[in-house]
Amino acid sequence: MTDPALAAVAAAGAVLLGGVQRPSLRGVRAELPSAGQSAVPAPGALRRWRWPLSLLAGAAATLFVSGPLGPVAGCLAVGASYVVIGRSEEPGSRRARLAAEAELPHLVLLLAAGLRSGSPPATALSVACAALPGQASDRLDGVRARLALGVDPMDVWEPLTADPVLAPLARTMTRATRSGARVADAVDGLSVDLSRQARARSEDRARSVGVKAALPLGLCLQPAFLLIGIVPVVAGLFGALTG
Repeated sequence: MTDPALAAVAAAGAVLLGGVQRPSLRGVRAELPSAGQSAVPAPGALRRWRWPLSLLAGAAATLFVSGPLGPVAGCLAVGASYVVIGRSEEPGSRRARLAAEAELPHLVLLLAAGLRSGSPPATALSVACAALPGQASDRLDGVRARLALGVDPMDVWEPLTADPVLAPLARTMTRATRSGARVADAVDGLSVDLSRQARARSEDRARSVGVKAALPLGLCLQPAFLLIGIVPVVAGLFGALTG
């Protein structure tokens, strides 16, 4: 295969590997216009070059699969690359989503405290978001505005059950509103569950550090093991055989 073909194949592989992550962008953009939304982040470089990169992947597949099947493979590569890039998550959006997920347990804890003190849900939510500004509270801007205008809480919270970040809070508020249960008790239970889940995620990340560090340590220690443990033995055996 020629050098240009190899370069094209390498670029296509980079495109496909760069779009492996597939979390939903709806939560990243804090969507759901009916509940209000913040400014949508500008697309990153991968998304801006979506079509050129997809065409490059198609050209690489066409060169790689020679013969009459080359154009077919190229078309499939273009379509697959376009879909993968479209479903990928920009680094900035991913950081915002992870920050919102980390802040949500604390925000729900403040909301539960406000509800236990006797504040209405709209007031308690506004106070909690004001006390803990950040990505999670920004996603709730539309909710606060609509609740302050007197919109039915079911109409406000139910669309957010599809949001990957706010879904736990939205489901809890929807169930409490529909069943007539005490909202303070429901949110209090949710705060305990979210805190437990956040602690479990932190422990999982801590345990994964050792696994991730094993490969670099192995690569660093392997040459020393070969030079100190294997090479002298082989050299001694070779000298004994040839002596």
